[in-house]
Amino acid sequence: MSVKTVACPQCRQPVAWGPQSPYRPFCSERCRLIDLGQWADESYRVPVSGDDPMRELEQL
Repeated sequence: MSVKTVACPQCRQPVAWGPQSPYRPFCSERCRLIDLGQWADESYRVPVSGDDPMRELEQL
C-alpha cells in the first residue's frame, strides 16, 4: 500500500498523509501556526458574492 503525499500549504514540502504526520496537511507545527496567524491578522479573506446584508441594514 502506498502512502499518499501532499504539499504543505505553507512551505510546499511533501507531507505523508497519515497518522505519522500529526500536523497534516502541514509539515510541522510551525507551518500550522504561521497559517493560523495569517487567518488571525486577516491576510486571508473569503470572497463574498451577492447581496451584502449589512448594506440593507444601513438603509433602514
